Amino acid sequence: MSNNPYESDELLQQYLVFHYARPEEQLTQKGGPAEALDFPKRCALEGLSLESIPNRGRALDLGCAVGRSTFELARSFGEVVGFDYSHAFIDSANVLKDQGLIKALRMDEGNSTTRLDLTIDPEIERNRVLFEQGDAQSIRQDIGEFDAVLACNLICRLPDPMRLLRRLPELVKPGGQLFITTPFTWLEEYTPKANWLTEDDEDSFSGLESALNPAFSLLDKWDMPFLIREHARKYQYTIAQASRWVRQI
Repeated sequence: MSNNPYESDELLQQYLVFHYARPEEQLTQKGGPAEALDFPKRCALEGLSLESIPNRGRALDLGCAVGRSTFELARSFGEVVGFDYSHAFIDSANVLKDQGLIKALRMDEGNSTTRLDLTIDPEIERNRVLFEQGDAQSIRQDIGEFDAVLACNLICRLPDPMRLLRRLPELVKPGGQLFITTPFTWLEEYTPKANWLTEDDEDSFSGLESALNPAFSLLDKWDMPFLIREHARKYQYTIAQASRWVRQI
């Protein structure tokens, strides 16, 4: 049995709801932070400045989980590769690609659950999307270049994030864009302390900027909240640091 928590059925169901459930199906209590819903969709639609990308041929969604951002990118790009370490996540994303629908269990209270039918917008051309299981620290060399790369909430879950950051200049075409979100939740169970991006006890964003320079220039950065439902009265509310970069020509 895998020690990866992202292979568990509990997290699979939680992420399917996080990615695809309608806002009213996720946040069933009144007065909650509705602006934090639809995070994967917002990453794809707000993370990139599409009008500034010279070509929209290929996009790469690193740490795609169960694939919502990947499908949303297919609205704008001819080919989109969704890449994730979890076999369970990629298997579910492929079900959605093939069938346009997947059933999930939303946790409500105790042993009480609600079965949801989760679907892909029929306007999205699912044949533009490919899903691949793999390690973002050692992406296959022949994967090619991309006009846009997303890496959402991935950096602080890698054992050695610098391995990915050093590879990014090869993945993003000159003039292409990179969009990263991360709450910088450093935990030694995922990332040894020596590999955290803090530089001389400064903030992690400074470490990220140093790692991406000079290949990338920062275009913008902002806060992006997101909400993950655990059950009807418990949610994870997190504010990710979002940043948009352009690959230097």
